[in-house]
Order: sequence, then structure tokens, then C-alpha cells
Amino acid sequence: MIVSKLFNQFFHSQTSGGILLIFCTALSLLLANSPFSESYDSIWQIDMFGHSFAHWINDGLMAVFFFLIGLELKREVFVGELSDTKKAILPVFAALGGMLVPAFIFYLTNKGTDTIHGFGIPMATDIAFAVAIITMLGKRVPLSLKVFLTALAVIDDLGAIVVIAIFYPNPELPFDISQFGISIGILAGLFALNKLKVKSMIPYIIGGIAVWWFMLHSGIHATIAGVLVAFTIPFDKDDSKSLSAKMENALHIPVAFIILPLFALANTAITIDGAGLAHFSIPLASGIFLGLVIGKPVGITLFTWLAVKLGLCELPTAVNFKRVFGVGILGGIGFTMSIFVSMLAFKDPSYINEAKLMILVASLTAAIVGFVTLKILLSTKQDYTD
Repeated sequence: MIVSKLFNQFFHSQTSGGILLIFCTALSLLLANSPFSESYDSIWQIDMFGHSFAHWINDGLMAVFFFLIGLELKREVFVGELSDTKKAILPVFAALGGMLVPAFIFYLTNKGTDTIHGFGIPMATDIAFAVAIITMLGKRVPLSLKVFLTALAVIDDLGAIVVIAIFYPNPELPFDISQFGISIGILAGLFALNKLKVKSMIPYIIGGIAVWWFMLHSGIHATIAGVLVAFTIPFDKDDSKSLSAKMENALHIPVAFIILPLFALANTAITIDGAGLAHFSIPLASGIFLGLVIGKPVGITLFTWLAVKLGLCELPTAVNFKRVFGVGILGGIGFTMSIFVSMLAFKDPSYINEAKLMILVASLTAAIVGFVTLKILLSTKQDYTD
């Protein structure tokens, strides 16, 4: 199997980034439950130009993260797993199942409660964590399985972005049609630059910042601007020379080693009280845990099976339904996107902390169970690294 240099760079940066995320999360939890908790929390509340440090991370730096996701998705569509319609159907179906089934489980457990708005929380998959876990299995993992997981996670992220755009507008601002119209107008201008084959990075950066600014003040969550701007960046099928590839390559390191670690440090400072396992009895916690740990692998495997049985696609070489199920378990590692959605879904700090805690518990469970399951399923002497 031929895999682009860009995919390998992406995969390995996500691996290292995932390990760093684990460290930052553990450090954040440790500090939040130590005598230094108040000092640690005050760091993220430092005022910077009228907004807290945490606000700039969540609404500013995370827009760059979403921009990178958009570039990755665009690459997949042009030269990756999604460039061939029949190949694209498999991860699309898998991602669809991995979103719908967890959301349905959350709905069933939270129906009639004031936490029902959090249905989008268990729909997400964290690429960095999932890739980091599967890489720990070493050369026994078929490359086709790694590509399947990556394509699945990228599409899953796109689905989460669509859900955010539709169901989770900026809670602090009402919808402003004029600001939204300006941002769309600037986007149209960036697409025009693309069509005119303008390949200088500067106008796209300036225009992208403008789109982000007006989108931020329109009531639509500003991070959506990152994905939309990504699709205006010129792309060439010789992906190593295109502006899109250059920007993606330049952003891998800062996103993996600065932006996402900062996000983890700022948003996982959860004080764990003495309630212990009582958290699992709350509908919100149950919906998140069951959605990620049970809903993800069931949904991914079921929809993959349906797509294959309907003759819409075929399983890649060295991939069977058992291995799809193993990857589906890793899909239950929600973390970054799930935490992000939880902060948009609720205003009550107690609900947000409850959601974050269960996301961490569910993600850790999915990581351990997924690792053990795949290790058993892949316990063969055959090396699928081709």
C-alpha cells in the first residue's frame, strides 16, 4: 500500500502528541486536586485583552486546530482514503455509525432531563489519543488498519464540527446576520483567490483571521471558521508542493505540541470529590460513558458490516470485522472534541465538570480495553506493515 509522506508525518505527530496529551491531562488533574489548585486555576483566568487566557485557548487557538482538521480532510478527499468513492464509503459509514449510535444511547439515558442537550458529547473521537494507542501495538498493526482509523477519525471530527455548527452556537452571543454575512463574503473572496491560483500564504492568513473575527461575533462558534477557511486553501494533487500541504505540514508540530496540550491543561483541571462511583448513576455520566465505551464500537462495527453486506464497499487488506470492532473501541476515546462539545452544551459548571470527568473515565476505559482487545486480535506472527 502506498501512503503519502504527509500521512506518515501526520500519523507520527499524532502519536507523540497523544502521549503528551496523556501527560498534560495527568498533570492538570494532579494540580487541580492539590494544595496548589487555586493558583493553578487562576492561571487560566488571567485577563488578556478583555478575555481570560482559557477563553483565548478555546475560541482562538482551537480555531487553528479546526483549520488543521479541515486541511487533513481536504487532503483525504483529494489524494487519501476518501479520494476513491468506493474506498471512502467504508470510513464514512463507520464514522456515521460511530456518531449516531452513541448519540442515541445518550438520548435514551437522558431523555426528559435538562442534560439532553449534551447528546453531541459521545459522538467524537480524539485522533491523537487513538493513534497514540494503536501505535503502541507496534509493527503487528496492519497499515490498512491505521489508515482506516485515521480516515474514520477525520470524518468523525467533520461530523462533530457539523453538529457544533448546527446545535451549539456561541452561547454568549445572539445570532447576528450582518456579522455572519461579512464572514461569508470574505470566505467567498478567499475561494476567488483560490480560483485565480493565488498561492501566496499571506492573503489567506489575513482573510482567515478576518473570517474568524466576524464569525466569532456572529453567534456561530468561531472554530467553525477554521474548517471553512481550510477549504479555500489551494491544493495540488502533487500534495507535497501545494500551499495546503505546506500549511498542514507547518501546523502539525504547533497543534500537537502547543495548542492541544494547552487545551488539555486549561480544561481538565477537574476537582474530584468524594462522590466516587455515584457519578455513574447520573444520567449525564451514564450517557457519556455508555455512549463512548459501548456505543462507539457497536455503531462503527454495525455500520461497517451493513456497508459491506450491502455491497457498497469491501474491507481493506488485513482488516476483518473483529479488528474493526477493536478500532471501534479506540473510537470511544473522545477527549479533545468531547470536552470541547461539553463546554458548548452546558452553562452549569457542575454539568461541565461532570461531563469532563466522565469523558476522561470513558476515554481511559476505551484506551485500555481497545489496546488489550487489539493486542489479542493482532497476536499473529504475520507482519502487516506493507
